Amino acid sequence: MRCFSTVTLMGVLGSAVAQNMSVCDKYTTALLKENNATNQYTLLTLLVNTVVIGNYTQPNMNAVPGILTPGKFNGKDVELLPYFDGSLLSSNRGGDSGVAINFLDDGGAAPLKENKPANGKDSQQYKLLTHLYQFFGKLLGCSTYGTDGFPKYSGHDMASAHAFMDLDPAELGYFIAQVGLAATSFGVSTEDVTAVAAALNKLFGYRCSPPTVVIPEMGPSLNSICQNEECPLDPMPTCAAYPANGEVEEPKTATMSMNGTTSVTMMPTSTTTGVVEFTGAAGSVGVGVGAVVGALALGLAAL
Repeated sequence: MRCFSTVTLMGVLGSAVAQNMSVCDKYTTALLKENNATNQYTLLTLLVNTVVIGNYTQPNMNAVPGILTPGKFNGKDVELLPYFDGSLLSSNRGGDSGVAINFLDDGGAAPLKENKPANGKDSQQYKLLTHLYQFFGKLLGCSTYGTDGFPKYSGHDMASAHAFMDLDPAELGYFIAQVGLAATSFGVSTEDVTAVAAALNKLFGYRCSPPTVVIPEMGPSLNSICQNEECPLDPMPTCAAYPANGEVEEPKTATMSMNGTTSVTMMPTSTTTGVVEFTGAAGSVGVGVGAVVGALALGLAAL
């Protein structure tokens, strides 16, 4: 379990915020002091792993259920685990329909609690988690992105990666809420979290969004993750650029057993028992979380 000094964090945070730094550089300095590639990659590992499995570091400033925990967003049930454990034919491998892939095939939650992506390096889990570190590293402006210590993103564009998932606003909103809660658990300000949440929703939260440069070496790419019919249509839609003019079918349940299926054991916290609900109102899942979720809701609603 990774431990941080809250006093040290808050003391350094004040001086870091005052500087003109990216979110990645600012909080690498605040949490890990030395702003270098190793520490920036460590920060992204801590952030993404917490988004996925919930709190596993001490101390933390608020509870984080994690995206693998069932929950509610704006009153709608959300369960993202089936997209990760091979239960659904929702992964894109270049065909005309989705396939079932177990992305928890190399230790599940256990290696993530040790600040690793997986037990080894030859697995779907390792590929997914490292791609997330890299992608979010670029989104958050890590200054060492693309150096030896912080490899460039090597995955697909977001629209292609999520083409067969049929994700709706509640599912994307729940994911973004976990990103926000994970960030604030490490001391990221509500102001910074709200800005990041708004940027994520603007980039991923509309159907048929036009190509945008996110990863410079990829050039303009399609980024609509929210592709369900309930997702708002982009103000400048380019549905013709998407397969089937942007229409996506609900993924079917996988019928055959998957090799290497991994059961995921969650960290026991007060929020991982039962269903966690996010509505944007002041909540009871932890100190300050109501305010954070409220800010996230405002950021999402503004776009």
